[in-house]
Amino acid sequence: MHRRPASEAEAAALSSAVRLRIIRLTHGRALTNQEIAARLGKDPATTLHHVRKLVATGFLEPQPARTGNRGAREIPYLSTGLSWKISGGQRQETREAVLEAFLAEVAEVPPGRLSQSRLVVRVDPAELKRRLRSLLDELEAEPDDPAGERVAIYLATYPGD
Repeated sequence: MHRRPASEAEAAALSSAVRLRIIRLTHGRALTNQEIAARLGKDPATTLHHVRKLVATGFLEPQPARTGNRGAREIPYLSTGLSWKISGGQRQETREAVLEAFLAEVAEVPPGRLSQSRLVVRVDPAELKRRLRSLLDELEAEPDDPAGERVAIYLATYPGD
């Protein structure tokens, strides 16, 4: 899949670990700002700032309003999948945000539920990246398996020296 370069506003939006976590939380499941705040352990005003930035840049889409527990009008938000369709570039802030989001998410995974692997090999890095990206694109393009489990994937390659 060809990815277009991120606009400056899109790249800035992706340079926040909180916003990256919001995108993941709302992938395939619409959540209100209150629900997002509760899942992240953040103040709703803080998450609303991030939600608004993600909506403005096209990463989140508001869904039809619904009535909450106390009769209040709530707007759920759903990830648009845009973050997979653009190239975030090599901004230091974005790289740091991706790692920070991953570490925060993994810290919440119950013991025994995290699967990890490490390997050092001699390969053409461009070919490895192409093949891994192809696999991830294939997985992203498949329809969700209703019986499947939501799985998050973090992948990093770096020099093995």
